[in-house]
Amino acid sequence: MMEIKVAGPGCPKCNQLENLVKEVVSELGMDAQVSKITDFSEIVQTGIMTTPGLIVNGKVKVSGKLPTKEEITQILTTEAAQ
Repeated sequence: MMEIKVAGPGCPKCNQLENLVKEVVSELGMDAQVSKITDFSEIVQTGIMTTPGLIVNGKVKVSGKLPTKEEITQILTTEAAQ
C-alpha cells in the first residue's frame, strides 16, 4: 500500500492538494493511505520548508507549490510502478 502525506497547516492550497490527491487515488483505484500533516514542527522534520507539500512513501515529491492534477497523477503512477 502506498503511503501519501499532504503537508500543510490548513491553507486553501493545502486543502486543495489533499482533495486532488484523494481524487487521483480514487480515479486510479490505487491502494493508498492519504493522511495530512498539519503540525508545523512535524512538517519541518520532513524537510519541507514551504507548503503545500506532498510526501509519497517517505519521499518529498512536491514542496511550496500546488501541482496540477496531471502532475499528481504522474507522481503517483511513477511511484506505484517502482
